Amino acid sequence: MSTTTMKAIRLHEFGGPEVLSYDEVPLPKPKPGEVLVRVHAAGLNPPDWYVREGMPDVPEELRPPMNLPLIPGTDVSGVVAAVAAGVGDLSVGDEVFGMLRFPGSGAAAYAEYVAAPASDLARKPAGIDHVHAAGAPMAGLTAWQFLIELGHDQPNPLQSGPHHPIAISPGMTVLVNGAAGGVGHFGVQLAKERGARVIAVASGAHEAFLRDLGSDEFVDYTKTPPEDVAHDVDLVLDTLGGPTSSRFLRTLKRGGALYPVYLAEFDAEETAKLGVTTSLTQVRANGAQLAELGRLLDKGTVRVAVDSTFPLAEAAKAHERAARGHLRGKIVLTVG
Repeated sequence: MSTTTMKAIRLHEFGGPEVLSYDEVPLPKPKPGEVLVRVHAAGLNPPDWYVREGMPDVPEELRPPMNLPLIPGTDVSGVVAAVAAGVGDLSVGDEVFGMLRFPGSGAAAYAEYVAAPASDLARKPAGIDHVHAAGAPMAGLTAWQFLIELGHDQPNPLQSGPHHPIAISPGMTVLVNGAAGGVGHFGVQLAKERGARVIAVASGAHEAFLRDLGSDEFVDYTKTPPEDVAHDVDLVLDTLGGPTSSRFLRTLKRGGALYPVYLAEFDAEETAKLGVTTSLTQVRANGAQLAELGRLLDKGTVRVAVDSTFPLAEAAKAHERAARGHLRGKIVLTVG
């Protein structure tokens, strides 16, 4: 293999999966505080296809710079190949995983190598392989920052104040909508690990999967509207969000909270009358939190479900799979 170039997926224009091009590109060089990672696997996330499309539905003030051509992707698992100045806790040969430079630009995860801030990385759990590790960062950190600890004091671009997760404790009831997906299946497991009674909402095909992850109750939304059967819930994690998220307000007890992962609007008078709160935030790279999640992954307390894998060169097929929806866990690209 060349010591100066590598294979990567690039966008030369915005559009459908067909615009993903398998190219020969220069090998990145890590800057101070960064390491060069030989990528073994890269996870797919919704921002990847939002970027591929040019983010037409994302408010302009929330869009990162997108200068073409660009390499998409944020989630990787691999091995440190080189270490730049200012990195004291990682060495060549260390196995690492992370969500890189998010929110922002320049993560460039769909590639054989990536230059990554050391602070965005954690040591890969020894008990899982690179494919499963690559499926964890963005989805796992999203669930963690919504449910467990925000972990930063950066301004919240999605609401006027910071997100404050309520403390999940034994005896509480947590409902997870979209429970079989990437963020959802982590949300189920993290709530269960904290002792909550968990109601999982997904299509019927995922019931056995979600019960195996610890769900106490299951609602097949294709047969029964969850807001008609779930009551006295302490917390709703709605991984789908959007304009229908407000229907979950009626499932909450007074003092409860609704967290939509994607943009949603609520009537302030209605939430005040019901005595509930709504809150959302944007996930941020955090190597320290990922290390905490990694310890749960290593023990098997939390597991990563992999929907499907594709070679890096077949990234377009991976995006086509994502577009069909009804994922069970994460899609992962295998590299090398």
